[in-house]
Amino acid sequence: MIQAVPQILALDFDGVICDGILEYFQTTKRTYETLWKVGDRDRLDQFADQFYRLRPVIETGWEMPILLRALVLEIPDENILDNWPEILKNLLESDQLDKSLIIQNFDKVRDKWITKDLDSWLGLHRFYPGIIERLQQILNSSTQLYIISTKESRFTQTLLAEQGVLINPQHIFGKEVKQPKYKTLRQILDQNQLNPEQLWFVEDLLKTLQLVADQPNLNKLGLFLADWGYNTQLIRDSIQNNPQIKLLSLNQFNQNFSYW
Repeated sequence: MIQAVPQILALDFDGVICDGILEYFQTTKRTYETLWKVGDRDRLDQFADQFYRLRPVIETGWEMPILLRALVLEIPDENILDNWPEILKNLLESDQLDKSLIIQNFDKVRDKWITKDLDSWLGLHRFYPGIIERLQQILNSSTQLYIISTKESRFTQTLLAEQGVLINPQHIFGKEVKQPKYKTLRQILDQNQLNPEQLWFVEDLLKTLQLVADQPNLNKLGLFLADWGYNTQLIRDSIQNNPQIKLLSLNQFNQNFSYW
């Protein structure tokens, strides 16, 4: 049984702490322009609301330009929600694109923007209601706070510091670690000489949590799916009877652990 209060709380960043959807779309627009040679990228703004709504189908960031491509091609929302892996595969083949090329362009666009105008890039990130106050409470408690993100650590640290949240840099694991989150969680346990039930992990991507739960030496972690993040009602409903992964609301998160 997991502890009533965790020794360590590990959090995903995008979709749990921070909502970066505005930045995602703007970076996606710029990347789309480089891949499909769009003359007027601002005309892509008409797809913003659809993009925001369908963001939960994305597993990794490089898929976002393909999602925008699907919207430009008028593929129905319902089809995207139900069949995204197949649509992704088909669009990659029809447009003769590969994952590495998209990643290269996506990272290049984002890096150029950050180098040229970091303030405007940072300004497109918003924190979920009550999150900053709750993080401060945790930092002032006996629970250690870690962040495990696919965003680069330096940006996570900068965004939090702007809100007055100062986390030990060694407690932030970002894109640069280049390993699955379950390996990072195991690393954190080993470094702190803790048992799995002493660590709780909050994530908004169900597949990531399922991968953790499938690890024999991690299946006693406290695992929570953030229902305010980038996931769908269908995904949230799918874990109703899951003994290992608990659905967590933002209201619960912002209260004491006894409410979780």
